[in-house]
Amino acid sequence: MIVPPEDFADRPASPVDLLSELLRSVRLRGERIATYGPLWTFSVGFSGAGALHIVDEGEVELRMDGVPQVERATRGDVILLPRGDPHHISDVGERVGAPAPQPARWLSGTFTIGDPQASHLLASLPPVITLRGAGGPALEGLEVARRMLLAEMQSPSQGSAVMIARILDLLFIQILRAWAADDAAEPNWLAGALDPEIGPALSAVHRDPGHDWTVEELARACRMSRSAFAARFVARVGKPPATYLAHVRLDAAADLLRDTSLPITVIGENVGYTSEAAFNRAFKHRYGKPPARWRRDAAATHS
Repeated sequence: MIVPPEDFADRPASPVDLLSELLRSVRLRGERIATYGPLWTFSVGFSGAGALHIVDEGEVELRMDGVPQVERATRGDVILLPRGDPHHISDVGERVGAPAPQPARWLSGTFTIGDPQASHLLASLPPVITLRGAGGPALEGLEVARRMLLAEMQSPSQGSAVMIARILDLLFIQILRAWAADDAAEPNWLAGALDPEIGPALSAVHRDPGHDWTVEELARACRMSRSAFAARFVARVGKPPATYLAHVRLDAAADLLRDTSLPITVIGENVGYTSEAAFNRAFKHRYGKPPARWRRDAAATHS
C-alpha cells in the first residue's frame, strides 16, 4: 500500500534518541576486557578511558582520584565510570572483629572515548554509576553478557576482539538504561529522556533547539498541564525547562563553532538567538569565553 505524502506530514516527528546521540558524538567504543583475581591484597589503577567493573566474588573498594568517598561493591554489583575519571580498585582490608575477607575476583572492561569534548551529554553523567545485585529483572542481560565475555576470553577465536568490543558497548547502554529508569536515580538528561511523561519534550528540544520553545508548548507536547510538566521536568532532569533549553542551544552552538566555518552571527541565529550580543553573553557565561575565542582555542587544540 502506498501512503500519500500528506499522511507522512501528519505523523508526529520521531523522538530523538539521546543515548545514541551521545555514543555517536563522543565516539565511545568498547576496547578490551580483563579478569582480576582471586586476590587478597591489591590496588589496580584505571585512567584515560571509560571503565566497567563487574564483581564476581568477594568485595572491592573503588576510589576516585582526589575524591575522599569510597565506593564498595560486592558479588553481583556493577560499576560504570562513563566519563573515564581516574580511579583505583583495591581490597577492603581486614576489619577488627570481622571475619577475614574473601579473595576478590572481578572483570574490568574499558571504553575508548574518541572525543570527550564532543558532547555535553557525556560530561553531565555522574562520574560513578553503581547497580547493586545484577540479578534483578532490569539487569537480566548483564549475566548473559558476562558469560559471553568469559567465553570469548577463555576460548578466543577469529573475531573475538570485535565480539568483546560489541558486548562491552551493549553493557554500557544497558547499564545506563537501567540506572536512568530507576526512580531513585539522580536527576539527569537521560532519566528525563526515558521518562514517558516528559521524554517528548526533551526530544522536541534536541530536534529543534533553535525553535522559540515555551514551557506551555512543551507541556502540550507531553499532554500535561504547565505546572505538572514543570515540576516533573525538574524532578527528572534536575533543572527547569528554560535552563535545559539554554544549555542545549549553547552546546549545539559549540558544535557548530568547532565543526563548521559559519559566521558567529549565523550560528547564534541557528540556535535561537536573535541578537549577537545576547548570544555572546550567554555563550561566555556557559563556556567561560566568547564564541570567537572559544572557536580559536578549539581549533588550536585539535590541530
